[in-house]
Amino acid sequence: MVLWIERIGRYCIALLFIAGTLQKLVDPDATQALLAMRGWPVWLMWPALALNAVGAALLVAGILPGPVGITLALYCGVTSYFHFLPDDPWQMSIVVKNWAIAGGLLMLAARGAERGFWRP
Repeated sequence: MVLWIERIGRYCIALLFIAGTLQKLVDPDATQALLAMRGWPVWLMWPALALNAVGAALLVAGILPGPVGITLALYCGVTSYFHFLPDDPWQMSIVVKNWAIAGGLLMLAARGAERGFWRP
């Protein structure tokens, strides 16, 4: 039962990263604008897209849940920086969402560590 719940949780989190991948493919200008606004190189959108895609695939497959969880949690923390716009409630809700996702990913990483950090 617990493994099914964990699997469903991984799938739900993966959906967010799949959506992030598709958003970056369909409208790269939006992500590049956030990067440029903070003075970061816009080409970083492409590694972010790759991380979203690979991270989602690994979550779905259940491969390396510990390292994947930690890596994606860190990614969520970093991306919160780009959405931290206190005058924009929508962007602030994205910050909160990113930290909530990071928390779930860290729980997944802890669960992965229980089974053997580097094993599915």
